Amino acid sequence: MDLQNAWSVASKDFEIFKRRKGVLYATIAFPLGIALGFPGVLVAIESVAGTGTISASVAPFLNAFSFWYVIGAASLPTGIASYSIVGEKIQKSLEPLLATPMTDSEILLGKSIAAFVPPIAAIWASSVVFMVMIDLVTHAGLGYLYYPNWSFGVILLVLAPLASILSIELTVILSARANDVRSVQQFTGVMFFPFLIIYVMTEIGVIQLTIINLLIMSGIFLVVDLLLFYLSIATFKREEILTKWR
Repeated sequence: MDLQNAWSVASKDFEIFKRRKGVLYATIAFPLGIALGFPGVLVAIESVAGTGTISASVAPFLNAFSFWYVIGAASLPTGIASYSIVGEKIQKSLEPLLATPMTDSEILLGKSIAAFVPPIAAIWASSVVFMVMIDLVTHAGLGYLYYPNWSFGVILLVLAPLASILSIELTVILSARANDVRSVQQFTGVMFFPFLIIYVMTEIGVIQLTIINLLIMSGIFLVVDLLLFYLSIATFKREEILTKWR
């Protein structure tokens, strides 16, 4: 595999991403909403109950808030990944790429990079704002800075990237058989719900986002990612796409 070829594909898709304003704004707005929204909720609580009322009892909820970054990592890449294959087919710009000597692996890697980097970059950037805002609100009540901590580090650096890769690979598999961007996005949108269920379970105390539990989830995601990787390679048949997608 030539990584330079993969990066050439990714660079081209980055340009397409910048022109798709709706996807661009969503990629920025979702993580920023998390970074400002949840601290805003705590500020509202303090404004009613009094300054310093945020105590150690809220710590489990702070971890639950941070799980929304995993939800974002799984949701945001679908808009980019689905368009990069199905959308380009509709726009008649995919065939010239498939006709090049690049291998399927290089093409898929390049498109995966393009779908992976913008959401993860936005998530990591907004996480800094999130940690600072949470610490400002909770320091008086907790008596210490809650962030950064190891649990959030696993969420940001391990679980969120693996969730993003899972989402991208599933989108690639569906896109290989679809001829409409919206239908792919509707199918991949279902991915939002399992992660949302996990979030609700953390809020009600069924699941604790301890480092051990986060690493177990990461291990499961890693296994699924590897399986989907080989399946995506097997599903992406360039000859069939070139001859039968009309």
